[in-house]
Amino acid sequence: MLLSPKYRFLFVHIAKTGGTSVRAALQGRRWADPWYWPMFLCSRFSHLSGHRIGTKLPRHAKVIAAKELLPKAWFDALFKFAFVRNPWDLQVSSFHHIRRERPQFLGNHDNFADFLRWKLDPARPYQFHVDTSIELQTDYLIDLRGDIVVDFIGRYERLHEDFDEACRRIGLRNVTLPHRREAKDRARDYRGYYDDATAELVARHFARDIELLGYRFDDLAG
Repeated sequence: MLLSPKYRFLFVHIAKTGGTSVRAALQGRRWADPWYWPMFLCSRFSHLSGHRIGTKLPRHAKVIAAKELLPKAWFDALFKFAFVRNPWDLQVSSFHHIRRERPQFLGNHDNFADFLRWKLDPARPYQFHVDTSIELQTDYLIDLRGDIVVDFIGRYERLHEDFDEACRRIGLRNVTLPHRREAKDRARDYRGYYDDATAELVARHFARDIELLGYRFDDLAG
């Protein structure tokens, strides 16, 4: 999550949706924010008391965290945005990310289909690096009543165009979106990783995301 008082925006970072590139593009503007350093110091001092204040939120915090911690009028005035991704493509990306950077969390399943079945097994013990990628993306966008409270939902499949639109709404010009964490160890077409059974596993688990965000299995990544 990235908060800028000067530019009045809140970026909700959902894992594996291009958020690292978005953060990199906006981070420099955040450092130029005169509020950034007082917020940083307040966050550090508040940590010593054992109670963090809402000036520095976790990287992948849900929007409800900011809504509950920040003053209502101030939260409502922020331009709040996030990016989402086709759930079938996201699971392929997550598999390769874990296999490449944290293979110890594969549960001895080096095959995508086997890993996916194990990953979505409700009897499996919780593992942070595995389970963050099976949380519903829409959970990051809603309040306690289940209402979507972000102002703009961009899509990984058109990341550059939607990032430009977010910057336009914020009022930022000439912001270049870098390409971070480009995967070179996977096929571009995620559909080849699935058979009917594993595609249905994702369809069931992410049914709310698929319905609310309008994704289909055949929506190829851009």
